[in-house]
Amino acid sequence: MNKPARTALWLATGLSILSLPALAFHPLVTDDTGTQGIAGNQLEIGVDYVDSNGGDGRALGLTYTRGITDTLDGFVGAAYQTSSPKGWGNVGVGLKWRFLEIAASHYSLALKPEILLPVSASAEAKGLGNGELSYGLTLIGSMETGFGELHFNLEAARSNFDDNTIPDRKNFWRASVAPVWAVAEGWKVALDLGLMSNADRTEDATMGYVELGVVYTPSEQFDLSLGVIRDIMDGAARNTTATAQMTWHF
Repeated sequence: MNKPARTALWLATGLSILSLPALAFHPLVTDDTGTQGIAGNQLEIGVDYVDSNGGDGRALGLTYTRGITDTLDGFVGAAYQTSSPKGWGNVGVGLKWRFLEIAASHYSLALKPEILLPVSASAEAKGLGNGELSYGLTLIGSMETGFGELHFNLEAARSNFDDNTIPDRKNFWRASVAPVWAVAEGWKVALDLGLMSNADRTEDATMGYVELGVVYTPSEQFDLSLGVIRDIMDGAARNTTATAQMTWHF
């Protein structure tokens, strides 16, 4: 599979090999430690558009999250690539467990293990996903600040393919930080900065991204968000992703 086709879906699903579309604190790649609370539900519907010098891509992402306890969520999600080649990518399943909260310092930590269920060999050959089970683990930190919030992620993952001739790097890591400013009632503006593994073995092993995002919360039930993500340090590749989402809490 050539890089452009694979990169388009990879970027459209949130830059990380394992990060599901609309799973993190959208529109950010960096997740937060927030959970839904026991019996709480969240449905996320997002669209992504990738403008790349290797070819454009479009995807629709769906994620459902359920609060198992006040500090533990379970989630399932997938992305459908609406540009050619069309089709569903890997279905992701995982948990997010907030295991530490320090009320005095407004600080919390969480762990997010997740797996990607394999797609068919034919779907993998088209660049729609991984044909073998893949998995990862993310450490998440969040802090309330005088200006809003600050989040950081450390992720390690393994990407497995059914086709052993696919040259992409299989081991993945990501380190990112995202300050979020509360600029007005119902409005937040965010900056997301990250370094991570480059899946393309012909380029440097490490690449990065920078993102600017905005979140509008018209009510306790709904969030609307927009973001623009730009690759950096990725050699000759030029990728910019625009992402938009509606989140429903119920």
